[in-house]
Amino acid sequence: MLQKKNQDTICALATPNGIGAIGIIRVSGSKSFEIVTKIFSKNLLGLKTHTIHFGTILSKEGKLIDEVLVAVFKDGKSFTGEESVEISSHGSPFIQKEIVKTLINTGCRMAAPGEFTLRAFLNGKMDLSQAEAVADLIESESEKAHEIALKQLRGRFSGELKQLREKLINFASLVELELDFGEEDVEFADREELKKLVADVLTYLKRLVKSFDLGNAIKKGVPVAIVGAPNTGKSTLLNQL
Repeated sequence: MLQKKNQDTICALATPNGIGAIGIIRVSGSKSFEIVTKIFSKNLLGLKTHTIHFGTILSKEGKLIDEVLVAVFKDGKSFTGEESVEISSHGSPFIQKEIVKTLINTGCRMAAPGEFTLRAFLNGKMDLSQAEAVADLIESESEKAHEIALKQLRGRFSGELKQLREKLINFASLVELELDFGEEDVEFADREELKKLVADVLTYLKRLVKSFDLGNAIKKGVPVAIVGAPNTGKSTLLNQL
């Protein structure tokens, strides 16, 4: 079912709902250029990737909806790893709704929550750690939370896990060799090196476990109760904080 859905071309509003200067609608899937070309005043087929084009969006009945900027991203070079289009319109909720409705009437399907990021993961554009970081980055409310999410998104945590995995695979292969040739009195690995490897891995894992509470506090904050007798400055303290 997931594989079948992944073949659809999807669309959704990529900016918050509400009135603003601009609104961005993202389209992703193998028919993105074909579908948007049907409602846009210019042909997107054959255009260079990562280019922006000015024109108008028309409804299926030919009614002018808005003047827009359309950014095109070829297959393999977009956020999702698929052929993608981003339509920047004026930030009217009515305009955004009409464009999305027109896209759906022309062959798109409304994207499920988080589906663009899911497709990026399925298409190898990011791993699970980076996919989680996308949500953390969007929800970050402090400089430190932003910094942590950005590092995770750029693959710092993934890189550390990759190194850890390589160490464990190396350790497992050496242990298997020792077991296979245990009766041959052949030693393939230095016992002290193996002990050091295990110690290093355990130290790293303990550091990860200890860092969870701190990271969670930075990301979600810490619930605090200000308790005291009446008229002792609780409100003043809260206002200062």
